[in-house]
Amino acid sequence: MPMQRRHALAAIAAGALPAFAFAQSGWPNKPIKMVVPLTAGGPTDLLARILAQPLGERLGQTIVIDNRPGAGGDIGAEFVAHSEPDGYTLFLGTSGPLSINATLYGNLKFDPIKDFAPITLAADAPFVVVVNPKLPVKTLPELIAYAKAHPGKLNDGSVTGSAAHLATELFKRSVQLDFVHVSYKGAAVATTDLLAGQIDLSFASTPGVMGYIKAGKLRPLAVTSATRLKDLPDVPTVAEAGVAGYEASVWYGVLAPAGTPEAIVARLNTELTRILQDKKVLQQMAQNDFHPLGSTPAQFGAFIKSESDKWGKVVKAAGIKAG
Repeated sequence: MPMQRRHALAAIAAGALPAFAFAQSGWPNKPIKMVVPLTAGGPTDLLARILAQPLGERLGQTIVIDNRPGAGGDIGAEFVAHSEPDGYTLFLGTSGPLSINATLYGNLKFDPIKDFAPITLAADAPFVVVVNPKLPVKTLPELIAYAKAHPGKLNDGSVTGSAAHLATELFKRSVQLDFVHVSYKGAAVATTDLLAGQIDLSFASTPGVMGYIKAGKLRPLAVTSATRLKDLPDVPTVAEAGVAGYEASVWYGVLAPAGTPEAIVARLNTELTRILQDKKVLQQMAQNDFHPLGSTPAQFGAFIKSESDKWGKVVKAAGIKAG
């Protein structure tokens, strides 16, 4: 995701807003709801809570987390898309409902591009390519060579249509490999089967497998980010390992319903940008393997469009059908 986003944070935060921009509306004068489209306790919910407390402190109002899971994040997204654009409903959106599901499911009751006012890209979390240690490969090039020598014999596991599934399919198409995809209802179940040797490999979120990697129960071959991870400094990126231009991750951003006043969007962008530079927040994010981003609303809108195009092509080319 090349938008020199981290370097832009300071410049974005430096833009001060005129005091009169908010005096006329009195916003905010009551608690603000932040909708999370996935269950409580998961990574998206955790990031929402990391951001909500300092945002509430800066705005002088409580940020209430409202979990609305279901349909791959579409239930929560639809709720926000049809909410009043008054600045009192926010959405911690993810790559699923904002860039994947339109192609995967079709017939959505909201438009990811037209029905939201992007505020800022907040964070991303890459995947790590992990294999069961019994598989006789120690590097990504060795995995590629082994898979080509044994076509159709290796299997990978993930939730069908998830960002992890699409990251795997993008990799397979990039190097012309043939893995057999095993569908799971949750990432944790896939990891359990990987540990047991029921599947051979997985593109897994770092929080879900880091403990097993450190214990030697899973072998990391590469990470899907543009740069190496601090917690896995000796593990190369997929691009470094020979797949030029490859990059994939789950990303998170804050949005509001389309039509939300520009002054409110600008204020939220300014405050969130400052929060994403706060040492305490950065420490919390690092502990949970989130990488802080930051963008202008326009950059985030363009990013959603480019991601929708990118993953839509992968879904169609791989013939992925929602389960």
